[in-house]
Amino acid sequence: MIDTQVAELTIKALLAGLHAKLTDAALIAKAARACADAGSISECIRVSMDLDQLVYDASRLHDAITAIESLM
Repeated sequence: MIDTQVAELTIKALLAGLHAKLTDAALIAKAARACADAGSISECIRVSMDLDQLVYDASRLHDAITAIESLM
């Protein structure tokens, strides 16, 4: 069992990190879409490649949140 207060504070911190990663990802996706809309598909793909690490990190943060929740 984990201390509820500690778990809640940790989850809040992880959610802040998750929000930051997803906000950054949304900005990159918007830039990639603008490239695509402008007809520059190769640039769109290049820009969108920056999403990989952010999406991976966001997924791991979410995994940590759900793991902590299961310990409560």
